[in-house]
Amino acid sequence: MIKKNRPTLPSYALELLSAGRTVFSREEAEQALGVGRGAFLDAAERLQRKGRLISPRRGFYVVVPPQFHSWGAPPPTWYIADLMQREGHPYYVALLKAAELHGASHQAVLEFQVITDRRMPEIRAGRSLIAFYYRRDMAAISNGIEERKTDTGKMKLATVELTAFDLLRYPRAAGGLGNIATVLSELGAKIEPEKLAALMPAFERSVVQRLGHMLSRSGHKDRTEPLFRRLSPGPSIPWVELDPAISGDPDLSPAAAERDGRWRVIAHQPTEADA
Repeated sequence: MIKKNRPTLPSYALELLSAGRTVFSREEAEQALGVGRGAFLDAAERLQRKGRLISPRRGFYVVVPPQFHSWGAPPPTWYIADLMQREGHPYYVALLKAAELHGASHQAVLEFQVITDRRMPEIRAGRSLIAFYYRRDMAAISNGIEERKTDTGKMKLATVELTAFDLLRYPRAAGGLGNIATVLSELGAKIEPEKLAALMPAFERSVVQRLGHMLSRSGHKDRTEPLFRRLSPGPSIPWVELDPAISGDPDLSPAAAERDGRWRVIAHQPTEADA
């Protein structure tokens, strides 16, 4: 009788890759290999030291295909959906990474940015840094999330319209107002005005004002008309600073500041897109 050899973790990882999979859980591997936790963890540690496996979260593993050995990990688009399913929280790829995926390529994106309803620490995975940003009411922006095909399946991605709002809601994550202006100048033509306006109730009034102002300055005023009608700005709506980092009462700002009476926005330093 010929005894069948028990599979090893390296052979298991290769088998997954040949089937088009790159992720697995500790529990899956232990069952497939017929080993206990200690033996599995020892084998996983050896593969991680060789750069053939990463573990973005405890109990969740990603196989590193040969073409990404020099990177230390496959791109997050390959496994972000599985990772967030493992975490059990809604998510979407957002901000500058979403802008890049929609065609804004003026500047390199240093973070793979994700918005979810849980405060989560960032993940370093090879060359990639996955950064998480918090939003409590994810259901409020569900109509601004689409599915995008990836090399290994699908992931959730902010639409162009949701991306525009998020850039103003998380300006530091977006690289500051100058960078936001550049991105909006590139993506503005892709924004569908009615879809933009439909998302307005999910955002703070000040964010709506800032977005309307910046889209207008970037040459896309036509994309803001339904948004403007819904907001109906007028004397009763408070002025807001374009840069939320500036404190104080906007009505007491220096007269030298630029005032956009249409959107009730005060800009101390006019923001222009990079050339």
